[in-house]
Amino acid sequence: AHPVIDLLPDQVSVSEMGGTMRLGLYPCQLVPGTLAEKAYNKTLVEERHRHRFEFKNSYREILGEHGMVFSGISPDGRLVEIAEIPDHPFMLGCQFHPEFLSRPNKPHPLFRVFLERSAAKANVVTQAEPKEVTEAAE
Repeated sequence: AHPVIDLLPDQVSVSEMGGTMRLGLYPCQLVPGTLAEKAYNKTLVEERHRHRFEFKNSYREILGEHGMVFSGISPDGRLVEIAEIPDHPFMLGCQFHPEFLSRPNKPHPLFRVFLERSAAKANVVTQAEPKEVTEAAE
């Protein structure tokens, strides 16, 4: 097996799991010009984590060669926080939990940009391919 997402190195030998995960607010450095940076409109953010797993750095080079951009990295450069594929309408994955910082009246920046792009895509499809509306049988 070749897991791209695996236990954090300091979690491998942990047998008693209680209270040992990566938990709390951590900084994330965003790469300028990426979808992530455009969503936040800044290059340094803090996001909440609750996990024991991370992207394996041994896959960074090969996935980068094939178009994946690691757009959010821990300030020490050790941990991938956000990955995206620029040529896709919206392929962005994050290691943290954006829902922890999202509110009904203030959606998380990643949710907001996802919804904006989805709505724009739906509008393009709707304009290009009008669908007949039929009334439900009573």
